Amino acid sequence: MGAVTVITSGKGGVGKSTTTAHTGLALAARGRRVLLLDCDAGLGCLDMLLGVSQRRVFDLSDVVSGAASPAKAIYASPLMPGLFLMPAPLHEEDLVSAGVMQQLVPALARHYDHILIDCPAGVGTGFRSACAAADRAVVVSTPDGVSAAAAAKARDHLLELGVTEQRLVINRFSGSFFRQAHFFSDLDAVIDATGIQLIAVVPEDSALRAAAVNGLPPKDCPAVLAFARLALRLEGRDVPLPPLQKL
Repeated sequence: MGAVTVITSGKGGVGKSTTTAHTGLALAARGRRVLLLDCDAGLGCLDMLLGVSQRRVFDLSDVVSGAASPAKAIYASPLMPGLFLMPAPLHEEDLVSAGVMQQLVPALARHYDHILIDCPAGVGTGFRSACAAADRAVVVSTPDGVSAAAAAKARDHLLELGVTEQRLVINRFSGSFFRQAHFFSDLDAVIDATGIQLIAVVPEDSALRAAAVNGLPPKDCPAVLAFARLALRLEGRDVPLPPLQKL
């Protein structure tokens, strides 16, 4: 049975889909069989990030309605062997219920080493559905007060849903901007504001954005290396975090 991890935040625009995609790429690069399950209905970000948007016919809602088998709604990404995507429903009204997710995800997990679930923004019905079958959560926050407060709210809602294993990713970190903005005194203060144990700091990286725009697999830029270390830690490898005062 594969590990099921929901990638969430409570706030939009912090990089959940990017984190999901590149963590999946990093795990697949380690020889794992990885399924990304997109629960962000109506947007289809992972379709584009993983290079499957032109081949998409069926999605998660088609599987639930019986219009397609799971095999027909799962697409292999051309970016990396072993990486697969089940796209999100095209319309928000086709959102899958938490009860259905609790049945579907364990059935899928028998065929993969990892399932990563891309959670929609907010902490409403879509959030509860995406988190319903998760073993653990990766909570993504950018290093600012609004995002950290949203991550803390997501933490509380995850605990209410029984998802007690939670780790924090601080995304899009720029040391120079962080010091100029004075949102927090240091990264320890960001971690304290969220109340979640840190697992990774992903730097702001223009090369990662350029790769996504051009539809190309990212190279070994700083952000990609950070996601590779995140993948190792998700598999229980003891990879030390860089000293926070040097970031």
